[in-house]
Amino acid sequence: MKTESNEGNSPVLVTGGTGFLGRRLVDRLLAQGRTVIVLGRTPAPDLEMRGVKFIRASLDDTAAVQAACVGVGTVFHVGAKVGVWGRYQDFFRTNVLGTRALLQGARDCGVRRFIHTSTPSVVYNGRDLANADELLPLTTSCPSPYPLTKALAEREVLAANSPAFRTVALRPHLIWGVGDPHLVPRVLARARAGRLRIIGHGKNVVDMVHVENAVDAHLLAEAALENKTAAGRAFFITNDEPVVLWDWINALLVALGERPVTKKISLAAATVVGAFCETAWSVLPLRTEPPLTRFVASELAKDHWFNPAAARRDLGYVPRIGMAAGTAELVAHLKQTKSQGVVSNWSG
Repeated sequence: MKTESNEGNSPVLVTGGTGFLGRRLVDRLLAQGRTVIVLGRTPAPDLEMRGVKFIRASLDDTAAVQAACVGVGTVFHVGAKVGVWGRYQDFFRTNVLGTRALLQGARDCGVRRFIHTSTPSVVYNGRDLANADELLPLTTSCPSPYPLTKALAEREVLAANSPAFRTVALRPHLIWGVGDPHLVPRVLARARAGRLRIIGHGKNVVDMVHVENAVDAHLLAEAALENKTAAGRAFFITNDEPVVLWDWINALLVALGERPVTKKISLAAATVVGAFCETAWSVLPLRTEPPLTRFVASELAKDHWFNPAAARRDLGYVPRIGMAAGTAELVAHLKQTKSQGVVSNWSG
């Protein structure tokens, strides 16, 4: 599988290169012998020891972003402010203004390819999404600032596409795997604390994507931009193996020696609880995320799985690591780290 562009010797800039997906992408680029620059706010001395040039800056630092783009052939824009709760202006500053600054810097410096990591939640509409494709419109109404600002950013990325500056947006759904600091650890922590409830009927179907498959998609998108097949378009990236969400969660819990989740709450009731939590967290000086929001309640209760035909056809994307193999690897890793007293992957 050829995933490297014709300008493989040009430096590659990765934003968010210290995060879960970004670091795996950096690892793969280094393995290909690429020259990698990482722009981020969290120092990464281990990456620098491996030859990565690290630029410590926020995405909305226009001068730093401009400097980071000099001589670069490809930008992988993985960095973002992620979360289900927070001030809209904070998400807007990073996800919209930061993306805007990066687009401008890349164009000014003659960057040819721009791969933007988006999210399927940019098409949130509050309804079940079953076998959904890229024809769905971008959201303009959502009870969470993350999808709203990511939708604005994706729109600007795709609008910036031109023959000299080719852009693409990838929408990986629920990235997971060994090293995941968010999805699985939060589920485990809440289950072990007895605070996890099945929302709705518990038979909603969702897509997920293993982190290595998501990396594959990014590298394939870079190659596809060289051939113009992906330019100016968005693609859903999944494992192409939809699962019943709560069955998958419970199977994972049982495999790890935990009790499965059996208690339920209706979506209507969860929505009321989420709205109450949002109000309380808006009024009180609380720095944590609410235990539930309207957006999270909806995502945990509704179908959201997608048709990856476009990515398969136009990027050549075929998931290498299946759900069963990836889950077995994750379970083995979590059992090992627990037995060794390592708690990082078991904390919320």
